[in-house]
Amino acid sequence: MPEGDTIHKIANYLAPRLQGQRIESIQMAAPSPAAEGRKVLRVMARGKHLFFDLDDGTSLRSHLGMYGSWHRYPPGADWKKPRHRASLIMRISGDDYVCFNAKEVELIQSPSVRHSVAHARLGPDLIADAPDVTDLAKRARDILDDDTLLADVLLDQRVASGIGNVYKSEVLFIERLGPELRLAEVSEDELQRCFTTAADRLRRNLGGGNRVTRLEKDRAGRLWVYNRRGKPCLRCDTPIRYARLGKHHRGTYWCPNCQSRL
Repeated sequence: MPEGDTIHKIANYLAPRLQGQRIESIQMAAPSPAAEGRKVLRVMARGKHLFFDLDDGTSLRSHLGMYGSWHRYPPGADWKKPRHRASLIMRISGDDYVCFNAKEVELIQSPSVRHSVAHARLGPDLIADAPDVTDLAKRARDILDDDTLLADVLLDQRVASGIGNVYKSEVLFIERLGPELRLAEVSEDELQRCFTTAADRLRRNLGGGNRVTRLEKDRAGRLWVYNRRGKPCLRCDTPIRYARLGKHHRGTYWCPNCQSRL
């Protein structure tokens, strides 16, 4: 699943290639007003959303969801995915920029609508906004019920945008908090530390290479718990547990020893 750092990397890759260029042709899976001939003024990421601001005041927005991805194909290149999975195809400077399997793709008609959509759906971007973690903790308690699982708190993009399954599991391990704790059971300091750690790890992964959340130099692994079901914890050797937790039954990894308050 693409996370906030992935979307920022995509924006950083696409921006120098698309900004200032005109859309030669565009195809969208859902009917939409034409954007052909429009110039791309800016490419930007916000949380898990990617925006292309156009010179007529409209914006293209994509949300990759669980399975989406962006590809660039020069003329004549073989596509790595079938055409019927393309949610958006833009031809710019002869190359095809294809968004596959997106959760959402739409052309928003005005910057004011774009702004309201983004802010209604998204909390501060943990990468771009240098968020106030005190405010994020307050947002969490204002928006969510006290019995919300901590795993769901971190994933809720209305509170803070950018955290996905990998960072959820990794942050909770680093902060030694169990994913099944309820919001009411977590202190302000613990909640604030979760967002501080998430922002730090997201920003550390904006460069190239594989995602790293474990900063130790012992070569034991890049990640603490994610995708390590049944393997020994890198702190205590306890087998890592896995379950689908929370409102949307999202895959979660944790160490029952390191993340226990008993």
